[in-house]
Amino acid sequence: MLPWLPFLAIAAVLALYLSQPLPLLAVRNAVFDQYQRWQPRVYRDAPVRIVDLDEQSLARIGQWPWPRTRVAELVERLQQAGAAAIVFDVLFAERDRTSPSALLRDTPLPPAVSAELARLPDNDEVLAGALRNGGVVLGFAAERGESSGELPASRFGSVLQGASPLPWLPVFRGTVAALPALQRAAAGNGSMTFLPDADGVVRRVPLFLRVGDTLLPSLVAEALRVGQGARSYRLRVDEDSGIEQVGVGAARIPTTASGEMWVHFTEHRSSRSLPAWQVLAGEAPASALAGAIVLIGTSAQGLQDLRFSPLGGIIPGVEVHAQALEQVLGGDYLTRPGWAMAVETVLVLLGGILLSLLALRSRALVSTLVGGAILLALSAAGWLAFARYQLLLDLFVPSLGLGVVFIVASIVRHMAAEREQRWVREAFSRYVSPNLVAHLMKNPGQLQLGGQRQQCSFVFTDLTGYTRLMESQPAEEAVGLLNDYLEGIIRIAFAHDGTLDRIVGDAVAIMFSAPVPQADHPARALACGQAIQRFTEDYAATLQARGTPFGLTRIGVHSGEVVVGNFGGSAIFDYRALGDPVNTASRLESLNQHIGTTLCVSAAIREHCPWAPMRAVGRVVLKGKSEPVAVFEPLRGEAADEPYDAAFALLEQDPAGALEAFEALHAARPDDGLVAFHVHRLRAGERGAQWAMTRK
Repeated sequence: MLPWLPFLAIAAVLALYLSQPLPLLAVRNAVFDQYQRWQPRVYRDAPVRIVDLDEQSLARIGQWPWPRTRVAELVERLQQAGAAAIVFDVLFAERDRTSPSALLRDTPLPPAVSAELARLPDNDEVLAGALRNGGVVLGFAAERGESSGELPASRFGSVLQGASPLPWLPVFRGTVAALPALQRAAAGNGSMTFLPDADGVVRRVPLFLRVGDTLLPSLVAEALRVGQGARSYRLRVDEDSGIEQVGVGAARIPTTASGEMWVHFTEHRSSRSLPAWQVLAGEAPASALAGAIVLIGTSAQGLQDLRFSPLGGIIPGVEVHAQALEQVLGGDYLTRPGWAMAVETVLVLLGGILLSLLALRSRALVSTLVGGAILLALSAAGWLAFARYQLLLDLFVPSLGLGVVFIVASIVRHMAAEREQRWVREAFSRYVSPNLVAHLMKNPGQLQLGGQRQQCSFVFTDLTGYTRLMESQPAEEAVGLLNDYLEGIIRIAFAHDGTLDRIVGDAVAIMFSAPVPQADHPARALACGQAIQRFTEDYAATLQARGTPFGLTRIGVHSGEVVVGNFGGSAIFDYRALGDPVNTASRLESLNQHIGTTLCVSAAIREHCPWAPMRAVGRVVLKGKSEPVAVFEPLRGEAADEPYDAAFALLEQDPAGALEAFEALHAARPDDGLVAFHVHRLRAGERGAQWAMTRK
């Protein structure tokens, strides 16, 4: 169960991410807001101005709503200044209560005054007359509840490319629009409605919305259409991914699936706005208004059109419209592509698998550093996509999910490592050197049991005169001498990272390249055998000097392919190697007693250790074998034994000359056991460098 936990965590993170719960969206939005705070849009002067019904204007002219005649005067001033479009972010849903007709209806007046008022034009008609001069967009409010009012008048056409946009648009059930006379006089009608997120922050502006089965434009969309003199909109809609783009005049606006555009906010700029009183007084610079889309709205707190901004402050709603228009006219779009969700999902999947494998298979420090680097790189990539390409990629929230996956995988790895370490300690504390145990603790994956083939090297030792030693010494003293002897051999084996295969009486078997493979196992085995040779000779000499009859140690070294594993079943645990190379190493150890040597190695060792000086013993058919084994005796010094090599070469070429050469060597080296062996064999009539052993 445990190894699958990281992948279950990946599945859980994916399911949570795809379900898009509100807390997850809140974190994503907070990250996007932080991006904007780090790098707000750079303000560039664009043909967009706000005529602000600010506190100062209200103080000078009077509280809102102003008489429609005053509003008409404002419109005429802007038309005279050459505004490309005049856009009202205010609603004229009711008749002007200061109109003459309203006064006549609601106020008792003298007949002469009433007659004079009756001759005056209606204020709403005055405003309608100003609107007819062109270029004016009125705002309407979209409502979720039922509304008895008629839909706003349409002044636009729409060209659809692809599927219908209606299923993707935000749905409203009604509208509150301007007076019909004003609508008929205006060049366009657009929705002033925002769709803030759950935290109240306005991050996107809708370009269209749906009321019933009717497509209605937003105030921003109508401002662009009228400001460019366009007649229609172009909507590109994909049946599966929703609205992709809205075209208005020369503008191509990338949108969300529901037809919204992301707003990349700038910090507040006073040059964006002109107070309404200044325009009415004729003091507004004409250059600031000529050719501009002019939005009329309010920043006065009492009129309650204030919105939360991603930059952290509160801004007037009319400024949100203005900033959206600036982006479109400047071609500076902030987008969250339709493929973003798919990319983020794939990153969660692949990143989760990668981090799981990293945590499960790498060392803790390495996996932590690499995993942390991957998570930081993802977050940095999200920021880079925003800062350089104005793309909103949510790579932070997936990073949080991947962090959870990594933690789960790390916990699984830690639990598995503890379990493996306990097993390794119990299984090998009696078999391998302490430094090898430490290596297995760090790399338990290199340990495999159950029987596998691999190349190994073996060192076999046997003490001569063991029976005589036990009979000549008190039992306690003999056991103590033997333990010291075995401890010295085992210490040497562990120093060369050998594995103690078994101890049988005074005999020791040492294995190399198991359980952990060692590329240089033949060299290790040779070095171990030579070190044991030196130790045992010194140990025997010390005891013999004290009068204790301690014999010599015979050593055999061989290398080959064996089966290594856990043998014995559940009743008894025995980790060892099985195969012909094990028997060959044992036979080489026994061969020493017949040829006058204490250390014999095979050609397999010789081939892997060409630097080690050795002299050939011969090709020996060992007891129980059918094929000969080339046997060598390692030399103690660094130089080759050239006289011996020359004599040995004559064994095949000139048997008579070989006998003469070996007899000369024997005379010079009476203590050289291998030379004496060859002399004895040649004198007995044997020829060549190959012979067979009939005894172990």
